[in-house]
Amino acid sequence: MASQILSSLLITPQNNNASSINGDTRPLAKFPPSTWGDYFLAKSFGTTMKREDSVEEKVQELKEKVRNLLITSVENPSQQLNLIDSIQRMGVAYHFDIEINEILDHGYKNYIDTNDDDQNDEDLHNIALKFRLLRQQRYPISCDIFDKFIDDEGNFKESLVKDVRGMLSLYDASHMQMHGEDVLERALAFTTANLRAIINNSNASHGEEGRYALKWPLFKAMPRLAAKNYISFYEKDPLHNPTLLSFAKLDYNCLQKLYQKELHEISRWWKDLKLVEKLCFARDRCVECYIWALGLCFEPKYSLARKITSKIAMIASILDDIYDAYGTFQELQQFTHAIQRWDVNCIEGLPKYMKVCYKALMDIYREIEQDISKDDNAYAIHYAKEAMKMQANYFFSEAKWYNDGHTPTIEEYLRVARVTCYYLLSPISFLGMGNDASIEAFEWIKGDPKSLIASGVISRIMNDITSHKFEQERGHVVSTVECYMTQYGVSEKEAIEELEKQVNNGWKNIIEDYVQSTNVPCTIFMRIVNLARVSNLFYKDEDGYTHPNGETKLLITSLLVDPIPI
Repeated sequence: MASQILSSLLITPQNNNASSINGDTRPLAKFPPSTWGDYFLAKSFGTTMKREDSVEEKVQELKEKVRNLLITSVENPSQQLNLIDSIQRMGVAYHFDIEINEILDHGYKNYIDTNDDDQNDEDLHNIALKFRLLRQQRYPISCDIFDKFIDDEGNFKESLVKDVRGMLSLYDASHMQMHGEDVLERALAFTTANLRAIINNSNASHGEEGRYALKWPLFKAMPRLAAKNYISFYEKDPLHNPTLLSFAKLDYNCLQKLYQKELHEISRWWKDLKLVEKLCFARDRCVECYIWALGLCFEPKYSLARKITSKIAMIASILDDIYDAYGTFQELQQFTHAIQRWDVNCIEGLPKYMKVCYKALMDIYREIEQDISKDDNAYAIHYAKEAMKMQANYFFSEAKWYNDGHTPTIEEYLRVARVTCYYLLSPISFLGMGNDASIEAFEWIKGDPKSLIASGVISRIMNDITSHKFEQERGHVVSTVECYMTQYGVSEKEAIEELEKQVNNGWKNIIEDYVQSTNVPCTIFMRIVNLARVSNLFYKDEDGYTHPNGETKLLITSLLVDPIPI
């Protein structure tokens, strides 16, 4: 029923034509309006967290049973790893961090101490699963573990094709590759080709699971969407554990209700702010900005972090549209200067529409400072302001290129444009995390680690590939595609192929930094990994943020509207 109701929310895009103000022509973008309208303002979403005591009791009961499953499976390491895999895939691992950390730590030590003869008893699925789980846990496990599956010519043995489960596991493991790991590069090519052949066979087992994996590789997928899909696959497995399945379903639906309540509050706040009415040239993307925040940190304890990140994402989105879709160059110079000074008195002298945005920016940051005042991290708001100042500076750099008619080199472009693709959301998401985000964490991310650079590059390239034609039609700074074509004298198709290789290299950089930077808590580092994952969600096949009425709407409906049948 909820999905049927959504069909009535489709709105015809407004016809924004170029306008002239004080003699300056503004090449207005024809941005589609919000797909969701006031949908999440419904009263039912605001009261959705009033859960019965019986539900809470059931959650705790099932949780303890799953915990017991983890503990009692110790006598069967293979069974235990498969159980951990299912727990992680279904999005309930945050309940069992201590137990899972201890089990995998023991598993890595055992792996180091085990000789090759013992490893030879394991099949492809278990070897690939062990590799992926340990690397996800940031252990420096070598891909030499796959040597037994390589023939004399250095290729994976053709006999493996018959093992569909093993192929899926090897495929997932291959996406955890770092630079120089040629065996995983070959594994990715080998499994991709064979999984495509398998899913074309309607009688093949795991066909649906394989199709989903090819589009949304596990490590690169947004965790909550991946969880919902895996729950449906797991339920169809005749060997599934009913207790774990029931717990995962109930937990998913409980978190969905929490997200609905948060989005209801944020939607109310956004509507009361009336920025959409006052700045009608900008994209109205309240729900999509919440998805960015939810993608960065889904755990229930980070509710405040999600709310803060959503609000900053919304104001950053409007800033983006002011800089590249509405403001004149002279106005943008004034605006950038005002943001760098960060003083409400700077509002004088700004054009009326910029005054509206500037005041909203100052007010939002004051609200956030009050929200986090109870935490012992007064330093956090300073870093948040500096992140926004940097964002504005880089927005202006792009505007200057456009004003000057300058086409930068691809390297020059990415140094700037990787920041303008909502780069600031990773450090912003630290706000609301309380003591989990120390001053060391803010200093680390301020230092621009290679994983953050890579995440920004991934976001920018994927965004540009899907949106550059639409943007060039209205007048816009050149994208990575145009920069690459100009610099190397290649066709659009060739440029995109090369840029996609840079996306793949970006993921390798993220994984390398993830495994090597063990001094950075996983909770902090995952904000960077998740930024790339959400970019993958929005820009996989289209610019689903600017044009959210296609697959983006379907994904959000699945995530925030449709519960899992119990």
